[in-house]
Amino acid sequence: MNLLLTAAGLRNETLRDALRDMLGKPFGSANVVFVPTASVAEPGDHGWFVEDLNRLRSLGWREFDVLELNGLPRTTVLDRLLHADAVYVEGGSHYHLARSITGNGLADGFLEALRDRVYVGVSAGSMIFSKRLDERSADVIGDTADLHALGATTVAPPFGLFDWYLKPHLYSPDFPERDDAWADRIAARADFPIYFIDDDTAVRVRDGEPDVISEGRWRFCP
Repeated sequence: MNLLLTAAGLRNETLRDALRDMLGKPFGSANVVFVPTASVAEPGDHGWFVEDLNRLRSLGWREFDVLELNGLPRTTVLDRLLHADAVYVEGGSHYHLARSITGNGLADGFLEALRDRVYVGVSAGSMIFSKRLDERSADVIGDTADLHALGATTVAPPFGLFDWYLKPHLYSPDFPERDDAWADRIAARADFPIYFIDDDTAVRVRDGEPDVISEGRWRFCP
């Protein structure tokens, strides 16, 4: 399983090169499926979504599919995942994305599809693999309000592959509170490892082993 877990998509050449290497072929010879599900739960201006969609589209894929996880038959969703070489899951609400996967019975089939494909996560799309994606970590991280905004008090991790947690947008101008002091406060409360990554960084996972690729800054708090 090959995962490229970004904060803000393929914003620099290092991340694009990493994806090309993981695919093992040019973008023009590959199919990508773009999953916007997490984004629809976020209110307000979605210019960031359009920019990221256009950035991905500009890479020149052989086929560019868009797949919403809610409202379609399970078999249709899984068939379209299997048709792609790369699965690109956009950011937004990680809790809505997790609940969409579990609520639609997609977790097992989704993981099976990823065994032979490359997965690219953006923000929320990168956060859903942790065992720690639950209401306790929501309290530790400070995301409880995001869970309550969905009318929920609990959430189950759809995959539970890793003990560590990923928190994106460190030092981002769009999230000015996410500085070193913010990361220190979270790390002091957490009893699990956390990768804090900025918008030019990704955690790459191959055969279950993570490493960091970056043109920016990041922190790992064990």
